[in-house]
Amino acid sequence: MTVRNSQEGSQGMSADEASRARALLPAAGRGAAAGLLGVAVMTAAERLEQAVTRRPHSYIPARTLLTLLGRHPSDADRPTGWNWAMHYGTGAVLGALRGVWAAVGLRGPQAHVAHTIVRLSTDQTLENTTGVGAPPMVWPRNEHVVDILHKAIYSVTTGLIAERWIPPSLQSRRGLTSH
Repeated sequence: MTVRNSQEGSQGMSADEASRARALLPAAGRGAAAGLLGVAVMTAAERLEQAVTRRPHSYIPARTLLTLLGRHPSDADRPTGWNWAMHYGTGAVLGALRGVWAAVGLRGPQAHVAHTIVRLSTDQTLENTTGVGAPPMVWPRNEHVVDILHKAIYSVTTGLIAERWIPPSLQSRRGLTSH
């Protein structure tokens, strides 16, 4: 049975819950901005890496987005604008998540690692469910390493910025034990 206090709103939410929900929105907004900066740093690192390794640009993000929008891009299509839209769109959305994490106290190295996994999983889920990308386990090892490195750069940068901009004001002290 759920017990509510006398300050419940019309939708069954307590004043504390409503206040908490309202506080998450600015955290998500700041996190989205942090995510955009994280993408900018990741992109700069990619450019540097590509200059050294001579690895070509990937247009799989663009083809994934176009497929999600009902288009049917070929493997020969190189839609740069759609690539930027997917990079920055995904960066902002997952940055918003990271902002919420910072507000509720999910911070530091463990959060950076977890967020890197979320970023990689999001990309792979979208790329593989659309049929645009292949599963990482069939990629050449160097491609896999490069992808993880770039996504880690994004997640750590996004996390450091989010943690600087967003205090852990919603960190709960409940649930410290398993009962």
